[in-house]
Amino acid sequence: MIYIIRHGQTDQNVAHRIQGQRDFPLNETGEAQAAAARDELAARGIVFHRVWSSPLSRAARTAEIVVDGAVEPVFDDRLKEMNFGPFEGTDLQAMPDDLKFFFKDFINHPAPEGVERLEDLKARLGEFLEDMKEDIRGEENCNVLISTHAIALKAAMEYLTPDSGGKWWMTFVKNCAVYAFDLVDGEFTVPVEVI
Repeated sequence: MIYIIRHGQTDQNVAHRIQGQRDFPLNETGEAQAAAARDELAARGIVFHRVWSSPLSRAARTAEIVVDGAVEPVFDDRLKEMNFGPFEGTDLQAMPDDLKFFFKDFINHPAPEGVERLEDLKARLGEFLEDMKEDIRGEENCNVLISTHAIALKAAMEYLTPDSGGKWWMTFVKNCAVYAFDLVDGEFTVPVEVI
């Protein structure tokens, strides 16, 4: 089974600021959220054999806590958050108009200049998922953890459910939310929220 998790809370989350690909650590609440996810997954008997993570510290630390040091994460830049370019650090409650327009309807409004396009984000997450699939091919009963970011996670969900009509772009994903999906006959199953 494959589990994908959004990182725990950071001070930037609390301040309602866009982090994008800037690197911020988990705060105390974020550490506790990751530990709670670890405990919940362990209570279900889930033991991880492989771990991939965004190299940004908030995702890397979340992975480290969830697997409790049992598996060394493989860092992959494709799991980084969406690149917001000149808007990284922007206060979500005081966004410029072009960014506000984009956030109002990710599906139909183009990203402002300098911001990674959703199609490109989805393509890089899809490429990661296909490469991961090849990497774990033939490993029986292999539980995988993928630690990433909110919009990157949504991009993975969009890739995994191509008939979703873009619903994942507008879905709220809380800190340390976990979704699970599997590989059956070489194909990914539809993801379901588990935490």
